[in-house]
Amino acid sequence: MVATYAIGDVQGCYDELRRLLRKIGYRRSKDRLWFVGDLVNRGPKSLQVLRFVRDLGKRAVTVLGNHDLHLIAQYEGIEKIRRADTFQDVLEASDAPELIAWLRRQPMVHVEGAYAMVHAGLLPQWSIAKAGRLGSEVSAALAARDHRLFLEYMYGNKPARWSDSLRGWDRLRVIVNAMTRMRYCDRFGRMDLERAGTEPAKGYQRWYETRRRERGKTLLFGHWSQLGLVREPGIVGLDSGCVWGGELSALRLEDQSLFQVSCPGYQEPGDKA
Repeated sequence: MVATYAIGDVQGCYDELRRLLRKIGYRRSKDRLWFVGDLVNRGPKSLQVLRFVRDLGKRAVTVLGNHDLHLIAQYEGIEKIRRADTFQDVLEASDAPELIAWLRRQPMVHVEGAYAMVHAGLLPQWSIAKAGRLGSEVSAALAARDHRLFLEYMYGNKPARWSDSLRGWDRLRVIVNAMTRMRYCDRFGRMDLERAGTEPAKGYQRWYETRRRERGKTLLFGHWSQLGLVREPGIVGLDSGCVWGGELSALRLEDQSLFQVSCPGYQEPGDKA
C-alpha cells in the first residue's frame, strides 16, 4: 500500500524527523509526506530539513508556516534576526538562493481528496475551496518578481477581520495572518492575534470551533504546540511540540494511524509562536 503521512511542525528537528520516518517504515520511492508548515527555526538543523524536503520533489508537500515566511523575509533583508532564531545555517548556506526560491513556491493551502492542510487555520467565512483560491493569491505575490514589496507589507495585525471587499496589501495580510498565525477568532472572522495559550479571550473561540465542518473533508493544521495533538471529527492538529520537548507526530491518512517519537527539546517552554 502506498501511504501518505501528514507530519506536524518539524522546526529544524531533523534527527527527530528521521527517527519518525524509520518508525513508520517510510519508503521514499513509494510513500508521500505532507508537512503542516514551519519546517524551520527554533530547532538545530533547519538547513538539513529544508534540503531533505526539497529533494523529495513531488513525493512531499509542505504548506508555508509563519517561521518559513520569517526565514524568507530575513533572507530578503525585510526582517531582522530575532533572539530565538536558529536558521543562520540556511542564511549562510551556499545553496541558500535555491532553497529560498523553492520555499517561496510552496502553497499556503493544500487540498487533495478528502483532506485539506493549512499551517494555522481558516476563517469561518471561508470554505476549503475558497481558502484554496485565497491562498493562491498569496502564492502569486510570493512568486512575483517584485515579491520583496509584498514581504514589506506582509506584517501587522490590521485589518483584524476578513471582508470580501478587502483589496491590496490589507487583503493579503489578513489571508497570511489567518493561515499562518491565527489561534482564535470570533464567528464573524475577527482574529485575536495577540493571545497564545489554550483558552480564548471573551468573545472569541478556537478558530476551528467557529467553522462548520465540511462533509467528507478533514482539515489538517499545525502551529499550536500549547494545544497539542487535536483529533476531532473533520479536524486534526498535528503540532505536538517537538521543539519544546514534546513529540513529533505523523498521521497516516489512509487509515488514521498515529505515530510519534519523543524529542529532547531545544527550547524552553514559553513563547510558543
